[in-house]
Amino acid sequence: MSDPVETDRTDAWADAAAEHLAALVRLPTVSRPDRDEQDAEAFAELPRLLERLYPRLHATLEREVVGPGGLLFRWPGASPDRPIVLMAHWDVVPADADTWQVPPFEGRIDRAAGVVHGRGTLDDKGSMVVVCEAVESLLAEGRAPAHDVYLSFGCDEEVFGTAAEAAVEALAARGVRPWLVIDEGGAVVEGVFPGLQRPAAMIGVAEKGVLDLRIRVEDQPGHAATPRRGGAVARLARALHRIERHPFPVVLTDPSLAMVQTLGRHVTGPLRPLLARAHRARPAVARALAALGPETSAVVRTTVALTRLSGSPAVNVVAASAEARANIRIQVGETVDGVVARLRRVVRDERVQLEVVSGNDPSPESPSDGPQFALLARAVEATYPGTVAAPYVMLQASDARHFCRISDHVYRFSPFAMSRAQRDSIHGVDEQVDLDSLGRGVAFYRTLLLHDDGA
Repeated sequence: MSDPVETDRTDAWADAAAEHLAALVRLPTVSRPDRDEQDAEAFAELPRLLERLYPRLHATLEREVVGPGGLLFRWPGASPDRPIVLMAHWDVVPADADTWQVPPFEGRIDRAAGVVHGRGTLDDKGSMVVVCEAVESLLAEGRAPAHDVYLSFGCDEEVFGTAAEAAVEALAARGVRPWLVIDEGGAVVEGVFPGLQRPAAMIGVAEKGVLDLRIRVEDQPGHAATPRRGGAVARLARALHRIERHPFPVVLTDPSLAMVQTLGRHVTGPLRPLLARAHRARPAVARALAALGPETSAVVRTTVALTRLSGSPAVNVVAASAEARANIRIQVGETVDGVVARLRRVVRDERVQLEVVSGNDPSPESPSDGPQFALLARAVEATYPGTVAAPYVMLQASDARHFCRISDHVYRFSPFAMSRAQRDSIHGVDEQVDLDSLGRGVAFYRTLLLHDDGA
């Protein structure tokens, strides 16, 4: 590694990042499936604001707009070999201001508490800011990367949009095959396992597939005063109950085994013997992880979240149809078709329709034993000393999956320390990022940008 991280400078980097992040949070770039429902001015203003905040970056790097508004930058290095891609997205999910302690788009910096409040501070304007701060600070020092660097900033990740795909198309057309791609994903967290005394940097080496499934029953409508047994609503309820009662089986996949083996070396207490022989006791380890809580349970199985229900339009009308929507996260090694087939067997009712609204299979797995992962682990150790870097399967979807077309080394990691409450605030309420994490995030990306050893 060419340059040690200057940890004594992280406070200054954090201050600059906080001010710039707060300004970006104040633009309500809430993406919608129907772009006509978005705040067009906020989406138009954000790239302009980004240029004002980072003048050196925009004066030096090549910039183009891809897809419906994504930004793709190129920072030429001394060599075009082993290029890296740093990703983020600047669209955010909606936020109900009435449920937040601090208004979600106020962009408030609370220096006493050491946080920046607002929607997008963690997902994912915060990541974009620390990438830009790292580039801007290096340019101010007259430094340049050893290898070409691309910045890919999406504008529609939250609605499964096309900006990232357009960036991939642009790079593929030029024959660019990234040596390393890093996007949002895992974080620095505490207490992954009972007995793990050290923080863990969870680096996603793959991500689960996503399936939006419509579950629908049609039947004869009628007056509620003379109902028949087993109408559309009752039949749908029975199907949903069967799905809830028959969760997908647990399985310890190869990347999850690597996670267990990496973290298990640092665990003390009753779990240690089991984790130490995880390669010979995969079913037992999978069951143990499932019992620890919802996060670790989701690591070892396909999950089904029933998220929406609808029936009759009036309380005194027997429904002609009843419908539910399920958001399903597909385990590595399974497929959309396989998941739907299993649910049909579980429901056991031909009158219950299962319709795939949208879906994608899990991403390919990137290696955790090569030079790219080792570089990420060293950058983590430099910025969060004493932290264990561990591979895992990301539970959420990200734009990173598109880059698997042109790279075999796609990783998902946000260089921020996140408590359980902060992780829950992503797509929830009271989202906030620590000032300390912002400074360390800048240091993390400076380390990646300056790597020059090919390892």
